[in-house]
Amino acid sequence: MLNEPSLVSSHECADCPIRHRAVCARCDATELEALDEIKYYRSFEAGQTVIWSGDPMDFVGSVVTGIASLTQTMEDGRTQMVGLLLPSDFVGRPGREGAAYDVVATTDLVMCCFRKKPFERMMIETPHIAQRLLEMTLDELDAAREWMLVLGRKTAREKIASLLSIIARRDATLKLTGTQGPLVFDLPLTREAMADYLGLTLETVSRQMSALKRDGVIQLEGKRHVTIPDLTRLLEEAGDDADGGMMA
Repeated sequence: MLNEPSLVSSHECADCPIRHRAVCARCDATELEALDEIKYYRSFEAGQTVIWSGDPMDFVGSVVTGIASLTQTMEDGRTQMVGLLLPSDFVGRPGREGAAYDVVATTDLVMCCFRKKPFERMMIETPHIAQRLLEMTLDELDAAREWMLVLGRKTAREKIASLLSIIARRDATLKLTGTQGPLVFDLPLTREAMADYLGLTLETVSRQMSALKRDGVIQLEGKRHVTIPDLTRLLEEAGDDADGGMMA
């Protein structure tokens, strides 16, 4: 049985690592104070379920640190991963009572949660929140379309390169470093998790990661510390155009 999620001591919004990308990105000081009254933080260990599909949700929120997966289970028990939740991604749908997908912590996860009913009232009263949530929803739609392409039409090498480019670009955006020059980050997923998400075998993932390293597309220290010398070349390996796909 999974452990219950843990409550986390409060953080200052000004120090939040996702502040510039989260649903509260455009809120002024007064609006942040109102959000602070309905927010709380929760942590989940890797492997814990945040919410099961169909269960009632009394909160919405953003991923602060870590990664979670969105999965859907079919009647015969088979599951399909339909997306990743990276830092700053939003969880839950205002106006919808139940969860549409299983949300599972892939790594240790910290979420900034808001009580749903008060948040729904704030959306009506605070245009900044409603506008930002609309933008994030459209970004999520683009990401879902990109993910369909990754899973459905790309080769194993392109899938690996696509996943690395998605994580690298999000990491650069959160750090406000831009994508010019080498991108350096710690890969938050194990090889096993990458294989599950991309519909590949573990051996294929390891082989393709080694090939990308051998060809100079990426540099690896151990299995997790990744350097991308040239993002444009990685995007070419992913089969994406110069815009780098759809997920920022």
